[in-house]
Order: sequence, then C-alpha cells, then structure tokens
Amino acid sequence: MRGIILAGGTGTRLHPITQVISKQLLPVYDKPMIYYPLTTLMLADVREILLISTPSDLPQFERLLGNGSQFGISLQYAEQPLPGGLAQAYLIGEKFVKNQPSMLILGDNIFYGPDLPRVLRSAISRGRGATVFAYEVDDPHRYGIVSFDAVGQAAGITEKPEAPQSNWAVTGAYIYDENAPRLAAELTPSARGELEITDLNRAYLARGMLTVEKLGRGFAWFDTGTPESLMGAAEFVRNVEKCQKYLIACPEEVAFSHGWISSADLRHRSAALAKSDYGKYLLKLHHDVRDKPPNVPASPFPAAARSASAFF
Repeated sequence: MRGIILAGGTGTRLHPITQVISKQLLPVYDKPMIYYPLTTLMLADVREILLISTPSDLPQFERLLGNGSQFGISLQYAEQPLPGGLAQAYLIGEKFVKNQPSMLILGDNIFYGPDLPRVLRSAISRGRGATVFAYEVDDPHRYGIVSFDAVGQAAGITEKPEAPQSNWAVTGAYIYDENAPRLAAELTPSARGELEITDLNRAYLARGMLTVEKLGRGFAWFDTGTPESLMGAAEFVRNVEKCQKYLIACPEEVAFSHGWISSADLRHRSAALAKSDYGKYLLKLHHDVRDKPPNVPASPFPAAARSASAFF
C-alpha cells in the first residue's frame, strides 16, 4: 500500500495568510497542518508516502519532513506545477504507485476518532475497488455529496449540489486499488480544466466498485481551508489534548507505537526540539520506556492499554 498526500494549491480562501506560505504548513494549534494527514496514513500502516506540492512550496516540506526516516517511513516528493485537480495526483504519482493499491489524502484534512485505524485498515483489506469516507455536514452545498438508494448503498455523487439528496459529504481521504492511475488518465477535464476526484469516484461507482464508509458518532472531520474551519480545528485539538494529556497527530509517537523507531530515536528527536512542549512530550515518552521495570513490555502502548485516538 502506497500513500499520497496532495498538498498543493494556492490557498486562496486563506489569503493573505497563504500568500507567503503553504496552507498545509500553517499551524493547527501546536503542530504543522501536514502532520495530521501524514499521521493518518501512518495509522493505516502506510509507510511509503509521496507528497505532492507546488515547486515553490516543496523545499519547505522537505526541510520540515526530510526523507521521513525520523518517523520510520519513506517520504518522496513530486511537483504539481499548476492546479490540475485532485485526481491529477494519480498522473503525477503513477510511477510511485507502481500498480499497487494506494491511499490518497488531502493535506488540509484532519480526521479524529478512536476507531479510525481499524476503519482505515479494514477498507485497505478489501483489496479491490475504491473506498471513500463520508461525514455528515450542515452545509452540503459546499461539498461532493453522496446519495443513497433504498438499501443504503451509494447511488450517486454530486459536486456542490443545489438541492442535496443527503448531508453526507465525501471527505478528503480515498483508498483505491491499482487501477486508479489508469482511470484518472481516462477522465475528461471539468469546465474549470481540472481532473476532478468526484469523477474518479464516479468511475468506480459506475463499475459497482465503490464503497462508502460513514464516519458517524465518535468521529470528527475538518476541512481546514477557511479561517473559520482552521480555527475550529485548532480549538478542537487544543481541547482534546488538554483533556487526554496526549498529543494528537504526533508522528514520532505513532512510529514508536508501531515499532518503526526506537526509544533512542525518541530521545534524539526530543533533544532536537528540547525547548518546545512538543520536544518535552517526546522526552516524556522516552522516559516512560526507560523507567519501566524489566518484566514490563518495552513499548508504552500495549494494544489494550490506550485508545488509538491518542495518536491523532
């Protein structure tokens, strides 16, 4: 399974803030926005990831994330010179995907829920077709909306409908089989000259190979493309972290819980970030392991001990 993070665009809805910095590098409370989709992929056990952004923004992402080794993953980078639609990610990333299934996630989407890792891994395990994740919204005219038939199966997807047939919006996370690049290449550009992700999802739906997973009670989803939604996401993260005493979307913690990095790696990362609360948090994780008695498992994250919601 390969992962793609699409972090391009010009962030016009956030101007003037994003006239000098990528939207996906803005802070969402205590960490860069890009940490959230990155960690979502990691929770789905995806370790080979391609980040796509504009030529001017890619150096900043590379400076922040490097090759991913500090998180126990492999990160590659590719340019999207001009906005060409979300489905264009599969033309840019065709060689990276290499005829494998993949998960595409948008760089400004934040997902939260204690059952999210299981839901993602279950969708990946299907192997064939595509899975999209729907979330109930109050303003369906802003999104791609799924309509359902009498037995609850997806019947259609309408982009920004004037008369929505449901309130279930398609979120910015998509799991596709190995056919995604070929189907994306067959799409006709929309009126705005872009390859639309809705059309790619419709292509799978037309073949009877689209599954819609509803993210219901216990889940939260943020599309952080406006000042209001960006602030709402930051407030949500702050409140949850203050209550739980754990960080949301800490890639080092996820990597350590998966056994992808060691306690020594945690110590090294905490030293590099020592003056920040984030660095102190990593140091505490390292101490929690170091101080455990010999008969206690080395990892401080046994499966039954902590909800996966602590990680995102």
